[in-house]
Amino acid sequence: MPYALHPLPFAQYTMRFIRYLIILLALLFWGGGLSSTVSHWLYQVGIIVDDYRFGDLYRLSALPQFKEPKPVCSPSNRSSDTASTHLYLIGDSFSEPERLSQDDFRVSHFQRVAWDFRQRAQLDPTKRNVLLIESIERHVREHFAGNVQEFVVEKDTSRLPTLRLPVWQRLSNEFHRSDVEERLESTLFSHDWAFWFKELKASLTLNWFDRESASVSLSKDKRHVFIRSDTDTNKTLNSSFSRLTDEEVNTLVDSVNSVANRYRQLGFDAVYLSLIPNKASTLEPERAVYNHLIERIQSNPALQVPFIDTYEAYKKSPVPPFLKSDTHWSCEGRALWLDLVRQKAQI
Repeated sequence: MPYALHPLPFAQYTMRFIRYLIILLALLFWGGGLSSTVSHWLYQVGIIVDDYRFGDLYRLSALPQFKEPKPVCSPSNRSSDTASTHLYLIGDSFSEPERLSQDDFRVSHFQRVAWDFRQRAQLDPTKRNVLLIESIERHVREHFAGNVQEFVVEKDTSRLPTLRLPVWQRLSNEFHRSDVEERLESTLFSHDWAFWFKELKASLTLNWFDRESASVSLSKDKRHVFIRSDTDTNKTLNSSFSRLTDEEVNTLVDSVNSVANRYRQLGFDAVYLSLIPNKASTLEPERAVYNHLIERIQSNPALQVPFIDTYEAYKKSPVPPFLKSDTHWSCEGRALWLDLVRQKAQI
């Protein structure tokens, strides 16, 4: 007599469903840690939240005394369809769309490209084409060590295919195997409940053992927090206090001049340099022997490129130009930088 087929008990169906659900969630979170696209989708649907919402330095340190929501700075609303200037900007995280936009300048066209990426740019010869090269101090030595070719100037980009990165580079930008652990942590532990545990651990470690996270440094009076690369002299290309020879300064100046000359030959009417100081350079320059990278570049007699002197302005600012919980500028620091750019570049 053939065996009768018996339906699985309800409890077995439930356990099977739970197992598949757990596997699916694990795959989703693992994908979020590995892929920028998956991570962005999880953020959009609300499964994960922005763990930078209280500042990148709070995120790294988890110290509650440096926890404050990142402000939303008001745009300047200066953009004009009739302005005679087109502005092109090569920049880092200080000039990301969340911090700067066309509305902050009196220009009729604004185009930004991040360092280490490439974009086509078509210059309008009837307009004043201005290039602004912006870099935080900690990356100046890296950025100008090689060729700066982030903007690829073409006569008519409408007749050319979109500039595409090599397949290996597109995959490298999409999948982040090197920092998958950090991204998984952001995906899994970005909610407020997780911050509470992180704060408890960080506070106990600091109060009992006088140690902070390996990613940050506290000022000697413990009133400020800096990213470690700004203060660690072992980070020879990044730290404000690593050794910097006159020969290297001359080489950097030569590189800046070469970049500006090449872009002027490609059709830009003016090229400006903006070096933004590290947070530690303005708030605790006496911490060790400051190498004065920005001052030495800007005062070098061989420099042929007009510069936005943010360093001196930030040193003299009566209000903090940097956020307490972040490596980036405060709204006041941002406004001060914009004023300096407008005065110098007339935009």
